[in-house]
Amino acid sequence: MAFRSPFSIQSSTFAKLQQKKLLLLNSTLSRRQSATCCCGQSVSPLSTCLTQSRRRPVWPFARLISTTMADSAPAPAPEPSSSSNTTIIKEKLLPPNPKFSLDTKYHGLEKNVWVEFIELNAQLKPLNLGQGFPDFMPAESVVKELARACEQEAEPLLHQYTRSMGHPRLVKALAKLYSRLIGKDINPNTEVLVTGGAYGSLFAAIMSHVGRGDEVIIVEPFFDCYEPLVKLAGGTPRFISLKPVNVMDDSSATWKLDEAELRSLFNEKTKAIILNTPNNPLGKVFSREELTVIAELCKEFNILVISDEVYEWLVYEGSDHVRIASLPGMWERTITIGSAGKTFSLTGWKLGWSYGSAHLIKNMQVAHQNCVYTCQTPGQEALAVSLEKEIKRLGTTNSFFYKMATDLKRRRDMMAKALKDTGMNPVVPEGGYFMLANWTPMESKVDLSSETDKCADYRFVKWFAKKFKLLGIPPSAFYSEDHKHLGESYIRLCFYKKTDTLQQADEILKQFKNS
Repeated sequence: MAFRSPFSIQSSTFAKLQQKKLLLLNSTLSRRQSATCCCGQSVSPLSTCLTQSRRRPVWPFARLISTTMADSAPAPAPEPSSSSNTTIIKEKLLPPNPKFSLDTKYHGLEKNVWVEFIELNAQLKPLNLGQGFPDFMPAESVVKELARACEQEAEPLLHQYTRSMGHPRLVKALAKLYSRLIGKDINPNTEVLVTGGAYGSLFAAIMSHVGRGDEVIIVEPFFDCYEPLVKLAGGTPRFISLKPVNVMDDSSATWKLDEAELRSLFNEKTKAIILNTPNNPLGKVFSREELTVIAELCKEFNILVISDEVYEWLVYEGSDHVRIASLPGMWERTITIGSAGKTFSLTGWKLGWSYGSAHLIKNMQVAHQNCVYTCQTPGQEALAVSLEKEIKRLGTTNSFFYKMATDLKRRRDMMAKALKDTGMNPVVPEGGYFMLANWTPMESKVDLSSETDKCADYRFVKWFAKKFKLLGIPPSAFYSEDHKHLGESYIRLCFYKKTDTLQQADEILKQFKNS
């Protein structure tokens, strides 16, 4: 006879006992399935209390059964009865507590052109040439590097926090790239900072260097966050406008600063000047001569330069991008800002950077570490690898930067031709991927009576989006209050779009012409 262990006999007997207890438990549950919870809800004794978010008490032997006989689960809890005693109390809405109102430092900053026109885009669903990003996939190689960074089992730390000032591999790549471009050895550990987009660099640069009583010169048209950031830091913005020197403002190269007016803005209170080259929305690329004038004034008055150069690789044939930090005596007084969003068309990754002398970057680090502290790691790794590859191709026709600028020039020319054929006057940009177009030659075809905005360009852009389903951005948003009239005759359009999208835009513009 086969030997039977006393333990197996005991286990068999124990299992039968548990089965009887399970039958008893199910019987008890069926009798008590309308039990009332502490919250007044009709529930099963084994269900979860919704009010206290905790497991209701169960019999000890039921827990024993659930662990020893997993394949004999108790009956599921019944659905709550429609005759439940639960009462929903509708509280009367109280007015906002005045103690919790928006702090005064943000007063006047509530309105934002992007929030307003993103909402308009969602409502109308027009052809969107307003926002500055491509409507097609970025370079496949960069996307693959991100996937590789996320899938590396050998590198689990790529999913965790990285160095606050920038992922080690990325700051090394950035230092190597810009050392070559400005002719100076840049220390990756002390002279480079990676931020949450170029916006993060602007925030850190302004907040760490501008204080109450400081004046900051802003060249307009300007990216719309410059003015609010200066005000939040306690500074006073002073504005000077680029203006066309020719009646036919058909190129951004014809827009200049008045040197005498520029000099008049510099004084003992001036802390910094903010430049954007290539300029958004104009596409102006400052020449070496123009930058030299600015540099000499900055050295004379001991002024900091915050140089927003996010479109540095989008400069078209006939123009050269000159980095003001490379001019004599400017390294120690210049913070230069770049962007992965514009460099590799990755606006959703929100990665930017700054480089400059160690004491300036150290100041920025204080603002950065007390705001976002660090940036996402996988994207920094992918960006680093992509830059390492691009550095090897730099200056050749195989360079991604070269190919991107060449392709964008074709799209720029498509947009310019479509606008000219319509009867508008485009300002052909030297760099960037935006184009201003003077719409006033077509004013006889425009009826703005339905729009109530103060500025004519706001009224035109909204009217055009509603009537012809094509959305741009009003350029007066890029000017100070006293100078908004300088942008009212224009609309800003982004041409970094698929060829099909640009062809659709051409058809819409023809409809406008023939209306």
